[in-house]
Amino acid sequence: MTIQRRVQELYLQKFNELHVSNARPETQAQKHAMQHAFERALAEYPNECASTLWKCVHSAHITRKSGAELTSEQINEVISAEQSWKKSSGHAFEEFLPKFYNPSLEEHGIKICLQREVSSLLTNNQLHNRPRDIEILSAWLGQGVFDLYTVVCHEGRNFVIGTIQAKTSIRDRVTRDREPAIQAMETFFWATAIVLDGDFLRLPKFQAMVNGGTRNFSQNGWHGMYVFSELERNDRIYDQSDFVQHCVIAKDLWLNERQEFDINWYPNSD
Repeated sequence: MTIQRRVQELYLQKFNELHVSNARPETQAQKHAMQHAFERALAEYPNECASTLWKCVHSAHITRKSGAELTSEQINEVISAEQSWKKSSGHAFEEFLPKFYNPSLEEHGIKICLQREVSSLLTNNQLHNRPRDIEILSAWLGQGVFDLYTVVCHEGRNFVIGTIQAKTSIRDRVTRDREPAIQAMETFFWATAIVLDGDFLRLPKFQAMVNGGTRNFSQNGWHGMYVFSELERNDRIYDQSDFVQHCVIAKDLWLNERQEFDINWYPNSD
């Protein structure tokens, strides 16, 4: 019997003893199974590298959880692939959104821009926001605070009127993202988020993060959150198809009555 097979056997014996017999919940049973398998493996294979034995325990755990029997090398490849996905998929979604919305927005003189595009406009003195705005935007761009920006071309001049946070899932960093969105609203920018998977917005906690009105989240976190899938409309939580119409409303207000563009503004405000 190979070392891997033996460690898997040790792990499953302990897990089945603790969980299948209903003696322990799964999380506790698997923790004890890991510990037991590693201790026994160290005793049975004293000349084997401890880290190798630990990798065998890891493999045994993955095999039980997934039903796929994977070697340590294959597990590392899967982990690497997942890390690569997490790193790249967010950027891919960000770059998808301008291509998706801009054809409908451009007839209204509006464009969603990537951070680097706004940085280029700023560097080339092609943004005509007031000096206070420019200072705020420079800080946001320098820190990479927002993923995208809403830019309006009015009478041949470019203005950033809003910020956009693009998320594949609302769960991702949502608490950290909420604070800069509030700061954007407090400085009279249109602050929005666009979410691919709104599943977590079914939970009261995440609804409150967007809409406010609770002890922990007294005020709204965005002017609006726009969702592609798993949508349940709720106050400031909208379908992604509403985004273009709301952009046009936001543009008109920002250009003409920006002082009313405060944190309490709704896109259906009179």
